[in-house]
Amino acid sequence: MMTSREYINTVFAQVVARNANEPEFQNAVKEVFESLVPYFEKHPELIEAGLLERVTEPERQIFFRVPWVDDQGKIQVNRGFRVQFNSALGPYKGGLRLHPSVNQSIIKFLGFEQVFKNALTTLPMGGGKGGSDFDPKGKSDAEVMRFCQAFMAELYRHIGADVDVPAGDIGVGGREIGFLYGYYKKISDTHTQGILTGKGLHYGGSLVRTQATGYGLVYFVERMLQDLQLSFKDKQVVVSGSGNVAIYAIEKAQALGAKVVACSDSSGYIVDEAGIKVEIVKEIKEVKRGRIKEYLDAVPSAKYVEGCQGIWDIACDIALPCATQGELDLEGAKTLVSHGCKVVAEGANMPTTLEATAYLLEHQVYFGPGKAANAGGVATSGLEMSQNSARLSWTFEEVDAKLQWIMSSIYDNAKNAATEYKDPFNLVLGANIAGFDKVAKAMLSQGVI
Repeated sequence: MMTSREYINTVFAQVVARNANEPEFQNAVKEVFESLVPYFEKHPELIEAGLLERVTEPERQIFFRVPWVDDQGKIQVNRGFRVQFNSALGPYKGGLRLHPSVNQSIIKFLGFEQVFKNALTTLPMGGGKGGSDFDPKGKSDAEVMRFCQAFMAELYRHIGADVDVPAGDIGVGGREIGFLYGYYKKISDTHTQGILTGKGLHYGGSLVRTQATGYGLVYFVERMLQDLQLSFKDKQVVVSGSGNVAIYAIEKAQALGAKVVACSDSSGYIVDEAGIKVEIVKEIKEVKRGRIKEYLDAVPSAKYVEGCQGIWDIACDIALPCATQGELDLEGAKTLVSHGCKVVAEGANMPTTLEATAYLLEHQVYFGPGKAANAGGVATSGLEMSQNSARLSWTFEEVDAKLQWIMSSIYDNAKNAATEYKDPFNLVLGANIAGFDKVAKAMLSQGVI
């Protein structure tokens, strides 16, 4: 029988060969596999079950053409994706991303991560992801509507409340979900609210969903800090991004006594030594759909710097990368360490490169991986599904309390797994093992399918 390391190396080589030119997906697999070496050492009998071979191959991949007409009457064509990765624990669950960078590799990486993230939530959800290379920025509401309708005209065949439940992600907020849901309802002739999550409150959505990923990130970090015998009070925090996750991470961190001094968008970042005025950021990003530079119009004492990479040069106790994958590289990690940063937790999906992650762990920075730390969004999506199934609507306080409990449970499960495998402060190891163990046991129970 192969050793654990031999098995993992063999399967990873197969993944690289079968998924050539998909670096994002390969990196996601590599990150999980490295954590599983001690797991298979402890459970060598599982090597023969071919679990890694199966869990790295999506159950279904759907690629499709999305033709739509712009405001000038010109036909545009985008590419649509839905990867239904693993349904061992429940219906496929994962967001839809609209961004020019979207390709097969990115959707597969996100779907693979989603499998284990969803497993950690304690809710019965499988993993999937989807999206398109369509860019909603600069498009009129009418153009976004026509695109969403064209996208759903194909996607509706492959989703269902008990099959696959998409949600929002980058480029897909309340406006887009509304257009997608409306067209699904029209062409399917059903009012199945559980078909999408992230819906408006007036047609089956859940309170806290808007805040969920950002709030959940902060609840997770709060548990991390408790283990370090620290709290958010009087800590200096840097948050990258200024979208939904970043805004509500800033809001909740400040509510717990932190001072958030910086945030960013794809153009650059702002620094406000007095503390970011989150209501101003909300106005710029959620109402005006503007650029973060506009913050200076309201707060002239703030500073704006072109380019978003330099945000990690700002001294902080806690860093929360909430923008996009790969944004915190090795140089950024070195800078954070040199400034005495104590905690880094991922609000985005894999925003920290593998090299940066390794450096942070090596230098005793307590690191919260995205599949655990940013699971609040999908957790609350699962709570929305529960409310839709029961035809109920819970209060903000009820949903928020459930979210806090889920994030605390995710931390405890990751921490317990890391401790069991003799590396108690390695939450990357713990989250990967805890998530994989749950999925693996379900797959073994269900046979070779």
